[in-house]
Amino acid sequence: MNDDTQRKDSSMSLHRASGDLAERLEALESRIAYQEHWLDTLDEAVATQERRLTRLERINDLMQEKLRDQQRALQEGDAAAPGPGDEVPPHY
Repeated sequence: MNDDTQRKDSSMSLHRASGDLAERLEALESRIAYQEHWLDTLDEAVATQERRLTRLERINDLMQEKLRDQQRALQEGDAAAPGPGDEVPPHY
């Protein structure tokens, strides 16, 4: 009877171990699925930020160009504007 008891104990231990292994495997699969979901989410967020950054850089370049054009126009306007010595005195 001692041999039968050892076989049952060994069989139950093996069954318990395979159950634990199945639970651990399921937990790992669940964690991997969760991490893959978050990687996809983060990847999309990074792609969105990249598109937004590109658009903002384009807007910044256009704004700088407009500022340079306005500064040039002001400088040309100042050079072309008559100075106080060039003004015609008012007629009375």
